[in-house]
Amino acid sequence: VQLQASGGGLVQAGGSLRLSCAASGRTTSSYAMGWFRQAPGKEREFVAAIRFSDLTPRYADTVQGRFTISRDNAKNTIYLQMNSLKPEDTAVYYCAARDGYDYISAKLWHYWGQGTQVTVSS
Repeated sequence: VQLQASGGGLVQAGGSLRLSCAASGRTTSSYAMGWFRQAPGKEREFVAAIRFSDLTPRYADTVQGRFTISRDNAKNTIYLQMNSLKPEDTAVYYCAARDGYDYISAKLWHYWGQGTQVTVSS
């Protein structure tokens, strides 16, 4: 499975961005895809994930109510709509996929895309 992420950029606090991640290769209904982020000097942390089996979303507490993850089945692409962005959302955002449960631990995910930088200015 190959993942291609896009959509990062620079935005002012309170603004919005939408990230996209297109998957190529074999992804079945047992898969989950998600987003993680990593700020300088910090560990990679879970942001959001969605299970293909039932499209159930899962969010980190820090983004709940501001971010929305969704999937376009026809394009095999997931999106992360990020609203009400805060400076603390600044990080490199990574797309990930795994066959199975959508764990919050980055170590348990199998496939990774390249990162896309999101910078939120105050």
